[in-house]
Amino acid sequence: MDKAEPQETVSADVPDGPPPSLHMVQLLAGFQFSQALYAIAKLDVASQLDDGARAIDELAANCGARPELLRRLIRSLAPLGVFRQPNEDTVELTPLGATLSARRPGSLRDVALYWMETHYLPFSEILHTVRTGEPAARHYFGKPFFDWIVADPDMAELQNRGMAGLVGGIRDRMFDDYRLPAGEVVADIGGADGTILSRLLAAEPARRGILFDLPEILPSARKKIEETGMADRVDVVAGDFFESVPSADVYVMAAILHDWDDASCVRILQSVKRAAAPGARLVVIEGVVPPGDEPHATKLIDLVMLALTTGKERGEAEWQQLLSTAGFALDRIVPTKEDYSFIEARLL
Repeated sequence: MDKAEPQETVSADVPDGPPPSLHMVQLLAGFQFSQALYAIAKLDVASQLDDGARAIDELAANCGARPELLRRLIRSLAPLGVFRQPNEDTVELTPLGATLSARRPGSLRDVALYWMETHYLPFSEILHTVRTGEPAARHYFGKPFFDWIVADPDMAELQNRGMAGLVGGIRDRMFDDYRLPAGEVVADIGGADGTILSRLLAAEPARRGILFDLPEILPSARKKIEETGMADRVDVVAGDFFESVPSADVYVMAAILHDWDDASCVRILQSVKRAAAPGARLVVIEGVVPPGDEPHATKLIDLVMLALTTGKERGEAEWQQLLSTAGFALDRIVPTKEDYSFIEARLL
């Protein structure tokens, strides 16, 4: 009787891709890549490669970097698809690397600068947050994150540019098929430099706008409104949304409420309720966390909320409950091509 041939067995539980240990090493190494990319953004390397390949020695001289060390940085990032090297002394941009060029539409250079200069170091205290409930940024900076930002005009300006970079770079298409509810005056509450308000009003010349934010945030807003040709349609108003907001027919809040705990959100929404014109509508532009384990941007953004603020990302039931508590009824949630939705509500 012949012996049966040994059969090779493959576990059905082994996923495609790298083994778990290698995958974990790659995840743990993320901080190294983010800092390397920050150095590239800060030196503005990508902008200097927009016109084609260059010698690394020449590039280093223009960037104020040491040639050999810049060469090593580029060599480390090339396998990730950021650069291409025809030879060891020359480098050129890839489409991925080009997203860090300040000269390109939709540039993410300011996003890289903003995240690495404001988010990166507070994240070293996230263990403190999980143990105590105090946001890592407050523990690290000694004050709430946004108080730290507005205390430095340069940092406030960087935040505006970073947020505008996210909208223009990766989120702009979410506005393509959306139109605001009816109403003549649209107030963007916490509207930063006006990028979103300008985008929403661009195709609707009959509407007027109000850009509302803290006085420390608004210097760049007036310039942006001028650049978009909307100075005659948009009023720039300074104030604190915890205290009061201007009267309007439609209120827009883009990525504002996720920065705050529920009680603070209710205070903000009640400021809107007190000021709103009869029949006013509210449009909250935020992510809606889906159930289950499926990948979704909100689940990663929630880490930022955990580390920097008292806020959080919310699911549909949480949004409905929050709005109801503040005196609003959820009308509909309009998903977009990105991981964000337009959450429309009305006053009860």
